[in-house]
Amino acid sequence: MQSAVYNKFHEWTKSLDTHDSMVSIFEHIRDIPYSLNVPITDSITSTEQLLIAGKGPCGPKHYLLAEMFRKLNLSVVYATIAFSWNDPDLRYPPHLRKLAARLPVAHHLACRVQIGCCWVLVDATWDPPLAKAGFPANDHWDGYSETRCAVKPLNLQVQPPINNPQKIEIYSKKKDEEFFEPDSEKNHWNVVDRARYYREKVDVRTPSEMELIKQFNRDFDAWLVDVRLDKF
Repeated sequence: MQSAVYNKFHEWTKSLDTHDSMVSIFEHIRDIPYSLNVPITDSITSTEQLLIAGKGPCGPKHYLLAEMFRKLNLSVVYATIAFSWNDPDLRYPPHLRKLAARLPVAHHLACRVQIGCCWVLVDATWDPPLAKAGFPANDHWDGYSETRCAVKPLNLQVQPPINNPQKIEIYSKKKDEEFFEPDSEKNHWNVVDRARYYREKVDVRTPSEMELIKQFNRDFDAWLVDVRLDKF
């Protein structure tokens, strides 16, 4: 039986060349409503679960984007970016702002795609209706330029282009490849490497932090529903 990913790939790219297929895939994934509270069993099946649920967070969205872009013979890596949910540009209601201010550092996932001789950030996180609440949704992508990042990276350093596929690591202040500062970006060739890195970050959270995150996720999703309905 054909998978949901297979069916959507052919639906979204039918009769299109590579460039237009890239834009179509990006726009369809971007338009999937963002949601933090969608049960995801693992990174391998998350793309199917995203399409079945019709909503999901940044991780499954970019696993799906990477899988489909690779079907177009494009080189893709996963970009993990440290950020804070307490973004002053987001028009949170007061109770959500208080929760966001107490959250630990979070880790966003996007993709870097090799287009021509450059690696560009392609971020399909926020669905367009969320722009009215201050989210940096990417309304128009030309298929060539770097998109806006969905989050404000924590003191992200200016990085040189990735020219050597054997040295995909983003440069950081520390030379030890096993340790990266919380304000740096880390790129990963595959899902397994990225999942291991994320587990290392999540496992250090305390039980009280995990409870706070659950509360924030629930209230955040409820607020997004109101934003889309212009009730915020």
